[in-house]
Amino acid sequence: MKKTVNIAIGGCSFIIDEDAYFVMSEYLETFRASIGESSSRDDVMEELEGRIADLLKMKLSGREVANLKMVEEIIEQIGYPEGYSSKKETKKNNINMSTPKKFFRDSEDKKIAGVCSGLALYLDVDVVFIRIIFLIALFCGTAGFWAYIIFWIVAPETKTAVEKCELRGLPPTAENIQRFTTSK
Repeated sequence: MKKTVNIAIGGCSFIIDEDAYFVMSEYLETFRASIGESSSRDDVMEELEGRIADLLKMKLSGREVANLKMVEEIIEQIGYPEGYSSKKETKKNNINMSTPKKFFRDSEDKKIAGVCSGLALYLDVDVVFIRIIFLIALFCGTAGFWAYIIFWIVAPETKTAVEKCELRGLPPTAENIQRFTTSK
């Protein structure tokens, strides 16, 4: 029989066994210490906890209690911050990980709404090339205007670090979350 703990992480409530709780809290403290006293520390931790909550929800799916194995798998998937390593050398595993890209409007490199820069990142082409195509389509008729408006309506804007990782096809690891949160 194991003790369970009720925790709140990423704005969600979870029941987790005591062993998993200690591993998770040690991981979060290690990550918090690696960030230091930067101005975006709270934002980075909020993004990280949100990602952990999303992964816990997916792993639980009908179960009630998260166990140590689930927590270790989540930590292995997210990875440790730069300068730290786990027992399983998660940094080596995360280098080869790639996630499928999702189309978003890029909030960091936008001129009007971020459609061209989001499309350029999604297609792996230069943003200038996409902007020229839209301008040519605009001058040849109104197709460029309407295409831009449709993309603007359909594609959500990147707001979180996880979405910025998904736009670029990067795994939402601890390092990537920290990189895109501090670049605001």
